Amino acid sequence: MTAKKRIVLSSDHAAIELRQAIAKHIEEQGYEAVDIGPTTPDSVHYPSMGEAAAQKIASGDCELGIILCGTGQGIMMAANKVKGIRCGVCNETFSAKMIRAHNDAQILSMGARVVGQGLALEIVDAFLSTEFEGGRHGLRVDMIKAMED
Repeated sequence: MTAKKRIVLSSDHAAIELRQAIAKHIEEQGYEAVDIGPTTPDSVHYPSMGEAAAQKIASGDCELGIILCGTGQGIMMAANKVKGIRCGVCNETFSAKMIRAHNDAQILSMGARVVGQGLALEIVDAFLSTEFEGGRHGLRVDMIKAMED
């Protein structure tokens, strides 16, 4: 038996309910949800939450991540500052598939004030069910990695 794929989840205060719904949804599919909070509606800073999730992946503790804030933009910008991380904001399923298939993104970002729960779960499913295609896309991902050095 193989170990469950560990998915880190993080958000700011604007996205707690959606993050918790996503955690439940992915656990029902057999993933291990590593939910790093927050757990109260007290204001938290999205850069800290995005960085914390990205560090879980950069360290190898988790394989993929799902992060949320009001728009998904700010928390995505913070996550992308962690070396080796590729994160994209997706508000529909096609982009969620493409950031995995073509960009080998490890983190999906969404805006809780942009997408409703039903669509968010479909986006998560598209992201988690898509594998990196490699090939010519691998060359392009390597070009992105080289920009970090």
